[in-house]
Amino acid sequence: MPLKIGRWGKPPWKINFHSVARRLPPEVDFAIVGGGFSGLAAAAWLRRLAPQKRVAVFEAASIGAGSSGHTGGIALAETSAGDLPGLGDVLAGYSNILRALEVNCELSLGGAYELARRPDLAESPISWSDSGSLRVAKEIPGGSVNPGKVLSGLARRAERLGARIFENAWVEDIAHGDTVRLRVRGAEVRARGALVATNALSLELSGLAGRAQPKFTLAVATEPLTARQLAAVGLASRKPFYTVDLPYLWGRLLARNQVIFGSGLVHLKDWKELKVLDIARGEPAELLASLMRRVRGLHPSLRRVKFTHQWGGPILIGENWTPVFARHPQGAQVLVLGAYSGHGVALSVYLGCWAAEALLGRRDLPDWNQRPGDRNVV
Repeated sequence: MPLKIGRWGKPPWKINFHSVARRLPPEVDFAIVGGGFSGLAAAAWLRRLAPQKRVAVFEAASIGAGSSGHTGGIALAETSAGDLPGLGDVLAGYSNILRALEVNCELSLGGAYELARRPDLAESPISWSDSGSLRVAKEIPGGSVNPGKVLSGLARRAERLGARIFENAWVEDIAHGDTVRLRVRGAEVRARGALVATNALSLELSGLAGRAQPKFTLAVATEPLTARQLAAVGLASRKPFYTVDLPYLWGRLLARNQVIFGSGLVHLKDWKELKVLDIARGEPAELLASLMRRVRGLHPSLRRVKFTHQWGGPILIGENWTPVFARHPQGAQVLVLGAYSGHGVALSVYLGCWAAEALLGRRDLPDWNQRPGDRNVV
């Protein structure tokens, strides 16, 4: 059955891409399951490196319908588990990839603030009232991006390079072997190799059911703030921010001087609950109302602020907060990539291109969560 995303709200950006209707191919060299940041980056990179290879992207709904289109747009330098062995410079790699693929997306890498409620902090541009005095504890590498423009740009570039993108193409099953057989819309598509990049969705397909926890997080966007308001609340530098202690809070500015604030997790027993989740009802609605009250209480300049957007999106939390980047437990021809734990904006594109190189036999996978014998399959 095709995936029907629940009522997750509307984020303050647009995805300007729709795939061309075409018949499913009976055979490709590489199949990409998932049309988010990772899958689109992998498809474009595969065609850029190996233009003779046949590449197809199968997206269950529309491009960006899952985590990527509902993120907050904060680009960070490491994984949620820190700087893992062999990770490399994520932000430099992200910037280079976007440049190489000619994706224009309002990328700004001017740094980010870590906020904390510890006493005796150094001079801070931010001083908010939020379960104590919330101030800047540290400035770190980071920045922000327009997720809609990233998704649109990656999809358009992948198509121009020759990848075929299929929307509303639910991958129902994968049969593993020397040839990977995918069942898509009731038809079989054969592939030499595949990448499953569905993050918090289709955990049975990715082999992550029971190994990673799906969650749903929430965000709001304010009306445009004046320059005086931005200076008063300490955001004149336009640096994104997140807390390193609880209660968690993160946010960033949009180009129109709106501010995104995010917080709160809906805990799910099964990822399939995402298909019917409605942010206007139950726990999500309560968390959004609490978040808006919290934002208005941060600073006097925000006391009467209005909100223009409310939305939420899924995240997937892996063991020890470590991303999953490994071969499928049932077949070495299939790579699985996801579980970014909310740190996937830059990391997903960076690792998506790494996955493309691994599918081509040009690069080994990292050893963060591999089984013995997990190496490239040429």
